[in-house]
Amino acid sequence: MDYKKSKAPNTTVTRDMMELCEDTGNVYETVAIIAKRANQIGAEIKGDLSKKLAEFASYTDNLEEVFENREQIEISRYYEKLPKATLIATEEYKEGNVYYRNPAKEKDKLQ
Repeated sequence: MDYKKSKAPNTTVTRDMMELCEDTGNVYETVAIIAKRANQIGAEIKGDLSKKLAEFASYTDNLEEVFENREQIEISRYYEKLPKATLIATEEYKEGNVYYRNPAKEKDKLQ
């Protein structure tokens, strides 16, 4: 997924937690859902960045290569400008794009 096209803000935003937890009815459960999704997004972004930077991996220390590698710097800048994973996850949760379930609640309904 291209996280640059996400509608998530780049800076911290104060949110009304009661509005966010309307679906679950529990603030802590909502925060846990957003945190788990943020961890997934963070791992995905880290994997993408590692894959792209692996092309530039050099096993010899050469000063000329360090100063000449503009593409690596541009890739790093791109990932630095992305919104934080928690902001992306919160925006996805607000838009209803996060699937979650609570097996404990489902078990209570079945009995």
